[in-house]
Amino acid sequence: MIRSELIQKLADENPGLSLPEVEKIVDLFFREIVDRLSAGGRVELRGFGAFTTRARDARTGRNPRTGEQVPVDAKRVPYFKPGKEMRERLNGKDA
Repeated sequence: MIRSELIQKLADENPGLSLPEVEKIVDLFFREIVDRLSAGGRVELRGFGAFTTRARDARTGRNPRTGEQVPVDAKRVPYFKPGKEMRERLNGKDA
């Protein structure tokens, strides 16, 4: 599912909201997740999972085209840990 499909599905299931209103809600939802992660926080959605960040150390990488070694800076990357209910549904168990 892509963002526009999510917006359309939410609009279809909530006829009291216009498409622009649903789009604002979805934008706000994702923006808040990114803002919280950027601030070093965690976002937990019960029954779905938790978004956090993990630190990656600086390292020496390799340019795949030339084979030349290049330095890769340390960075934080997003990480998602699915909740128990999601894991059970994905593995065919009824939650």
